Amino acid sequence: MEEYAYILDYLAQGLPTSGYAKREPLCYAVGEEEFKLFEIVPKANVAMNPCDRVYIGKEPSLRTHVDHIKRRVSFDELTSAAKAELEFVILSIVMNDQARFISFYNVAEAISLRKHMLEELPGLGKKTLMAILDERKKGKFKDFTEFANRVPLLKGPEKLIVRRIIQELSDLSLKHYIFVR
Repeated sequence: MEEYAYILDYLAQGLPTSGYAKREPLCYAVGEEEFKLFEIVPKANVAMNPCDRVYIGKEPSLRTHVDHIKRRVSFDELTSAAKAELEFVILSIVMNDQARFISFYNVAEAISLRKHMLEELPGLGKKTLMAILDERKKGKFKDFTEFANRVPLLKGPEKLIVRRIIQELSDLSLKHYIFVR
């Protein structure tokens, strides 16, 4: 269950396709824990900006910005602005919770005899995989900076995780899901 979400797009006049009588402000947001995508109705007279972190949990007294969650949406239902903002918001989530995401590099295992879970990250090849596994034997990675220093073949390990999360959100035909529930 998502407790917090990050705003991707705020539509003060609602969707342009809805009738004038039914128009209400609307936001698109991504959940902080499970990366679920939502259509949110903000409270009256509350404007939101992209990257704002808002409470969407069950406790009504903590919902200072959100009136209610209208529905869950798919990646294809997001506006162009929301899709454009998604990478920056997910990068922010990953960087704010480095321990959670660096642990993936520390505990990832083989999926089968021929494929390792790390190979599911877009752009990660066998040579880099072996460098990560060799460094991991020496000790666990503490954060992304240390990771980049110990595995110089891979610049920006957090960006690989961000790309994988976006891939999991946008491609429903994937066989393995690592970060998105």
